[in-house]
Amino acid sequence: MSRLLLSRFLTDYGMVFVLAILCAFFSVATYSEQSPTGEAAARQVASTLSAQFGDKGKVLIVARDQADEALFANKLEAALEKTGTKPLAVVKGEPKDARAALQKIASSGGPLDAIACTRTTAAWHVFADLKTDFPTLGTPRLVQPSTEKWPNFLKSENLVNIANQIAVIAIIAIGMTMVIITGGIDLSVGSLIALSAVLASRFIRDYAGAEQASVLGMTLASIAAMLICGLIGAFSGGMITVFGIPPFIVTLAMMLVGSGLAYILAAGQSIYQLPDSFVWLGRGEGFLKIPNAVLLMLILYVAAHVLMSRMRLGRHLYAVGGNREAARLSGVPVRRVLMFAYIASALLAGLGGVIMASQLKSGSATYGNMYELYIIAAAVVGGTSLSGGEGKIFGTLIGAFTIAVIQNGMNLTNVESYTQKVVLGCVILGAVLLDKIRHGQWNRQI
Repeated sequence: MSRLLLSRFLTDYGMVFVLAILCAFFSVATYSEQSPTGEAAARQVASTLSAQFGDKGKVLIVARDQADEALFANKLEAALEKTGTKPLAVVKGEPKDARAALQKIASSGGPLDAIACTRTTAAWHVFADLKTDFPTLGTPRLVQPSTEKWPNFLKSENLVNIANQIAVIAIIAIGMTMVIITGGIDLSVGSLIALSAVLASRFIRDYAGAEQASVLGMTLASIAAMLICGLIGAFSGGMITVFGIPPFIVTLAMMLVGSGLAYILAAGQSIYQLPDSFVWLGRGEGFLKIPNAVLLMLILYVAAHVLMSRMRLGRHLYAVGGNREAARLSGVPVRRVLMFAYIASALLAGLGGVIMASQLKSGSATYGNMYELYIIAAAVVGGTSLSGGEGKIFGTLIGAFTIAVIQNGMNLTNVESYTQKVVLGCVILGAVLLDKIRHGQWNRQI
């Protein structure tokens, strides 16, 4: 009994341990000295200045004219002004700009208490011998963000980036999991991503006002693109259920059709005449500053889990995959169940295409290339059996994050892209092999 319980526990939750081990490994592998940047660096430096000089400090802020450092300068200036300290000057540029600011302060005859810098600007030679070059300034201190040891992998921005990058794959993997549970496969999802992105972008450009498109116009264009993808899924389901054509052949054909249509509709070009507000879904942030695409992904997974574990349709999906003939004799509407699985897969692929178009603020026929393999891999690594009849929705989410963590970790450790493909291929093969061993199919005679 204990062995059975252990086996069941490892079957259901084994990939969680694998994911935890991977996270621990990449955390150790990327452990290094870190220096905060942007707003975090500004908060740290502001706290240091406030503790040392109170509200009477005479401060010069120096940063480069780059996005992260300009943010540091702006946030630090605002934080100091809240404490009653008005910086003497704020420099966003090059060493010559810092020298000009120092000369101006020195010519006014006023002392300078501190120079607030980033880690980069603190190393500029202009600050190497301030006492000799600018004697009237006194002995100003160079204040910069302090360093600390922390894994690059566990940086909050990196973790959010992992979730945001995997959102499209994870969302489409919900539909793929349903299809595989029924004993099928859907190779068309990658092409449907491209088709949906092109359709949504073209509808917005041609019919919703392009850069001046309203929220309603963008929403209708996106829904129309998803519905067209759903029709292609319905066609695939019809070919499989009515004519008995193998899912591999049908969806392979639809993969080619979808890709061809995307190139035809885009005329081989990217469609970029979209309003700035279109990026809300793909790049915007919602509750607790979680990206909107990630929030949508979590909502869809909860809904899919309820469907698969609490509703009759979910039980029918498992029944069809376990034994189609037995399910039919038990009164399960097999054809309708299969149609639902392929339509759901296509609709979610369409949604994935809309999200990708929003993330990239354009539509292109090149989107989604090879995504079908990663989507299938997410389901298989998450424990969905390619034999059908077995799989868990949240297992697929864990599988998607496992693939994302492996890719992200290899990027952070500078593993070349070709080697990454080898590693991911081995991971997928290992997941299928474990599935076979778990079902006792590894020792069968041919």
